[in-house]
Amino acid sequence: MTFTRYAIYFAPPAEAEWTKFATSWLGWDMETGEGVAHPTVDGVDVEAVTQVPRKYGLHATMKPPFRLRDGQSIEALTEACARLAQVQPPVTLDGLEIARLGRFLALRPLGDEAALNTLAAACVRDLDSFRSPAPEAELERRRAAGLSPEQDANLVQWGYPYVMEAFRFHITLSGKLDKPTLATVQAALQSKLVPLLPKPFPITDLALIGEAEDGRFHLIHRYALSG
Repeated sequence: MTFTRYAIYFAPPAEAEWTKFATSWLGWDMETGEGVAHPTVDGVDVEAVTQVPRKYGLHATMKPPFRLRDGQSIEALTEACARLAQVQPPVTLDGLEIARLGRFLALRPLGDEAALNTLAAACVRDLDSFRSPAPEAELERRRAAGLSPEQDANLVQWGYPYVMEAFRFHITLSGKLDKPTLATVQAALQSKLVPLLPKPFPITDLALIGEAEDGRFHLIHRYALSG
């Protein structure tokens, strides 16, 4: 399969019950590269509320999607991912919770995030030689959303505003919703998903992800954190 962009994700363990539910909730399994049926949830149009994040699959972004720089290869990228994972230790958080991030819903970690933020920063920094600089049109599109000076500096240096000190680990579960829908969907996830969430919440590997030409994201390989 040909990929147009690559990313480094935390991809939840496929065998976990919470992963199975949340993958079905989104409707796309990036591990198998197949669509999956949504769960039936009273009062919620699951297909509609998950339309925007569906193509990305169930994940938390560690290094945002990037085009491969001229002169680099996917073979070299996979080797660099393996080297990175070999020196980074696993991270354990206290758990996960449903959170509102603006107008969308996501899972956010509970507990001290310092080690998690260090891991994400290493992904951004240590693999950046593989990233092709973002075209000017993309930079302007991101600036149109309104960025702080820190976020704009990140955009220039790393190709994305919300990295390094501006990073917030999150696993997206919906697109932007109006307030009544937001409350309804949050209540449904509180009932259906929260009882399945892990306590504690371990992160034991990183995943190299590829974006196919149709915009869907696929898991290429997992790398165990063994530092």
